[in-house]
Amino acid sequence: MAEKSKEEYFLESLNDGMGFWVRSKERLAHAKSPFQDIEVLETDFGRTLRIDDYFMTSDKDEFFYHENMIHPAGISHYAPKRALIIGGGDGGAAEEYLKYPSIEEVVMVEIDAVVVDFCKEHLPDVHRGAFDDPRLKVVIADGKKYVEECQDQFDLMMLDLTDPFGPAEALYRVDFLQHCRRILGPEGVLSMHLGSPVTRPNVFHRVYSSLKTVFGVVRPYLVYVPLYGTIWGMATASDKTDPLAFNSENIEERLKTRKISHLQYYNGDTHQGVFGLPNYVRGILGLSLRPITEQDPMDEPGLDPENHIPLKVTRLD
Repeated sequence: MAEKSKEEYFLESLNDGMGFWVRSKERLAHAKSPFQDIEVLETDFGRTLRIDDYFMTSDKDEFFYHENMIHPAGISHYAPKRALIIGGGDGGAAEEYLKYPSIEEVVMVEIDAVVVDFCKEHLPDVHRGAFDDPRLKVVIADGKKYVEECQDQFDLMMLDLTDPFGPAEALYRVDFLQHCRRILGPEGVLSMHLGSPVTRPNVFHRVYSSLKTVFGVVRPYLVYVPLYGTIWGMATASDKTDPLAFNSENIEERLKTRKISHLQYYNGDTHQGVFGLPNYVRGILGLSLRPITEQDPMDEPGLDPENHIPLKVTRLD
């Protein structure tokens, strides 16, 4: 007689008043690194990566996040050759950058080698072989230090960060973003997430404020990411390149000319659509700027780890 499988329900907080749950059918893999706890669960999203009790990405919904973090910036650049990712150990962002025929090198700076090796092995449907592409250079290092000391220039840059609490907060501050601007070429474009305007409007506003303090052209946009349980804010930032300068037809033509395919979300219409902001978001963005700085750090408490108790309910029947 076959043994009954044990299901687990993982609850994740979005703020101190709301959250969501995901059912795990099985834990497929687990590792501990000097930095964090890493696991892959089998869920309705397919293989699902969870780090320090937070869902990060999955087989079936990674494109909501990665395509929208990469392509509004990437397609707006006239011919990107070099891209930099801070974080991104699952390889999903690198895989999207590598779709550009003009790309000669993607540098991925990830602090945790265990995450990279773990994702290489267990998340092939997220990175889709990106780690085997000779154009990808993986650097195991502190991303903040790497950027601050970097003397190279990049056309595209993505900050694939955890939320701006604890050690990660320093990478959302004005002084760090100024270093990002320094290593971007004249037409270079940065992309990063702003958090949710629904569950964390103050965080959304303050990260936007940091970008607006540093860059001349900042374009926030919204995407629903199923695994994150809410509307998610993202933004492009540049001194010259503006994604809103292109209409749907322009975007479709660039996708065709650059032979960028195998996209599950992004196209000319969605490029236009994500930048259409509802009034409540316009209201948040219209507040007086309050950038994140050493003198005025993030004043909203995070949920990790001292403020967050992960909840796990085991179903025994």
